[in-house]
Amino acid sequence: MQLYDTLRGHKATLAIPTDRPLTLYVCGVTPYDTTHIGHAHTFLIFDIFIRYVRSQGGSVLYCQNVTDVDDPLFERANRDNIAWDALAKREVDQFIKDCRAMNFITPDFFPKVSEEITGMIPIIEGLIRNGKAYVSNGNVFFDVSSEPTYGEMARLGGYEQMLNTANERGNNPNDPNKHNPLDFVLWQVSRPGEPTWPSPWGPGRPGWHIECTAMSTRYLGEQLDVHGGGRDLIFPHHPSEIVQTEGYTNKRPFSQFWVHGGLTWLDGSKMSKSLGNLVFVRDAVIQQSPDSIRWYLASFPYREDFNYIRADAAAAEHDVARLVAALGATSAVAAPALDVSAERAAFFAALDDDLQMHVGIQHIKSMIDQILAAQTTHAITTAQADLRACAQIIGFIAAE
Repeated sequence: MQLYDTLRGHKATLAIPTDRPLTLYVCGVTPYDTTHIGHAHTFLIFDIFIRYVRSQGGSVLYCQNVTDVDDPLFERANRDNIAWDALAKREVDQFIKDCRAMNFITPDFFPKVSEEITGMIPIIEGLIRNGKAYVSNGNVFFDVSSEPTYGEMARLGGYEQMLNTANERGNNPNDPNKHNPLDFVLWQVSRPGEPTWPSPWGPGRPGWHIECTAMSTRYLGEQLDVHGGGRDLIFPHHPSEIVQTEGYTNKRPFSQFWVHGGLTWLDGSKMSKSLGNLVFVRDAVIQQSPDSIRWYLASFPYREDFNYIRADAAAAEHDVARLVAALGATSAVAAPALDVSAERAAFFAALDDDLQMHVGIQHIKSMIDQILAAQTTHAITTAQADLRACAQIIGFIAAE
């Protein structure tokens, strides 16, 4: 299939392996406000991707992490006067429940950072040995000057633009322990009240980026087929993963493809935990069916940002009702067969060309229209089978 690779900046051919599973790592949630519609959109993209790969005879080994050791989680726990690990457990439990409600494929591996820290130590030690990192007062930093290609995925235009973006996303340029304001944390001394783990550099905790390198390489190997996440990870998270992983393994590329979903907006602002303008899945599935949420989210080009409009999301319930009616319609007896094979072929062609699920949805809609219009004049059993095959790839519960 053709798939857009953010690092290349264009589509390229992804050959679905026939002798092994395709490896997929998707950056997961930081569990302090789960699960909002923006999360659902990201995981829907990769859910459909897995279903499509399977439909083409491939298999997928899927790892999705939980970032339960990170500044935002600790800040929320402190604000709410709750233990950080209790908050994380509560939110992870909710996340799992929401994913089940949305019919998302369960990852083969679902590691939590808090349970993977011992595996990060050897990687950090290796980066120090390889001249990619340095120790400073109990902290360890990655030396970005050691990797001239750092940040090329983001195409931000230069050092100052990268620094500004990193600062907006948690970087502390004024840390006196750093050699360079853009150097990022691999290991840090914990602040008062934060959890600590032992290390060769003293008690502390890992930085954000090293967590994903440790988990992805442990469960999927040193080189991946596809690494995914939301568009907000294009810098600094994913470029940091690249340089530290390749700096440790000496294997390039770390991932063949980098796939990013668009961000979700609500009332003109990016839907985010920090802004508090969230639509939660647990509330949405009470107001409407999971299938209608899927239909609505799949109707946008996956790489583009979109504005979530509650009324439009609710209106998708009508489309799902028509899907159910078309799948359950009774076929006319002794009548000519309705042929929707061209629509089915167009559906698969759309997904084969950079996972155009929004185009695929239109072909599903066309099949539904044709079946409902022809149910009294044509035999529709074969057409229904074609519709079901396509609807199953979008992951509609009604098609199972």
